[in-house]
Order: sequence, then structure tokens, then C-alpha cells
Amino acid sequence: MKKIFLPLAFLFALLLASCSGTAAPAPTGGDTYVSQNLPTDYEGALAVRNQLALGTLELNQTELAISAEQAQTLLPLWQALRSTQQAGGTAQAEVSALLTQIESAMTPEQLQSIAAMKLLQTDMQEWATANGITLGSGGGTPGQGSGMSAEARATKQAEQGITSSESGSGSKLASALIDAVITSLEAQIK
Repeated sequence: MKKIFLPLAFLFALLLASCSGTAAPAPTGGDTYVSQNLPTDYEGALAVRNQLALGTLELNQTELAISAEQAQTLLPLWQALRSTQQAGGTAQAEVSALLTQIESAMTPEQLQSIAAMKLLQTDMQEWATANGITLGSGGGTPGQGSGMSAEARATKQAEQGITSSESGSGSKLASALIDAVITSLEAQIK
């Protein structure tokens, strides 16, 4: 059943993205997605994907928590996004379509609240520590900050929107964050 569900959910998400009435902002190259709701122009800002993931988990501690109805819509989208990470080599347009649909499934108030959090790489690292996720010191991927302090490397990666296979520890942390969102959404549906 899962083997059929994930591809169908992914296709459904792409279909919805292509039929949506609002134009999605164009990605600015690389592994970045530009959101009309979540800025990334402040120092140390998380990539939109990670702002959405960490912000969703943070919202669950507030009156703006994801509803069970929203969770039913969001779950297949986050699962499809997770599949794109695992598959590697996924076109940025597919990732952008999924992120657009995730934002569309959230209320303006929820998105404003996440934007107001101004989530940083350090927030993501604190979440990892609080959840028992340890990151290796890394051997340094060429061009990704080898020889830099862990904090400087994390800042550089956050500025570049690195959340996938481009960085081993960034990939592990982003994957763990998405897994936590999926687990949270599954719990809200039950």
C-alpha cells in the first residue's frame, strides 16, 4: 500500500501545484525555494523548507497548531518531500511545487507566525540537541566550509539553502526534521 500511496501523493501534489491559481515565486537557482511568506534575507536564516518544518513543529505548542484536517492534507505533501530527499537528483521544480502546496495548506496566520519566529540555523541545531540528534564533526565537503568552525559552516550552509545531499550533517538534520513533522502529522490524524 505504501509503495502505491507515496507516488500517488507525489503526483497529486504536482497536479495541485500546476492547477493552483496563484503563481509560485521562481526559485533563484541551486537548492533554494523563494517564498512570498517566509523571508530568508536575514542573517543565518534557515532555508524555507526548514523554516516550514521547524515552524510547523513549533506551532504545535501554540493556539495555531496544525488541525487534524490540515494534517490530512499536509501529510502526503511532507511524505512526498521526504521522498525527493531520499531519491536525490530531484528537479528543483518538483521540490518547489511541494513547498508551494505545503504553504497553501497552511493559514496566513500560521505562516505569519513562522515568519515572525525568524528561525536560524542555531534554532535547528537546538532542536536537534533537544531531540537527541547528534551530528558528526564532518570531514568537510569541498566547497562547503571545510576548515571553518562548525558554527561558521552551518551559517554558510543556511545562507546557501543547503538542506539535502550536498552536506552530510545538513542532510541528516533536515531529514530528521522532516521525519519529525511527518510523525507529528500522523499523530494528529489518529
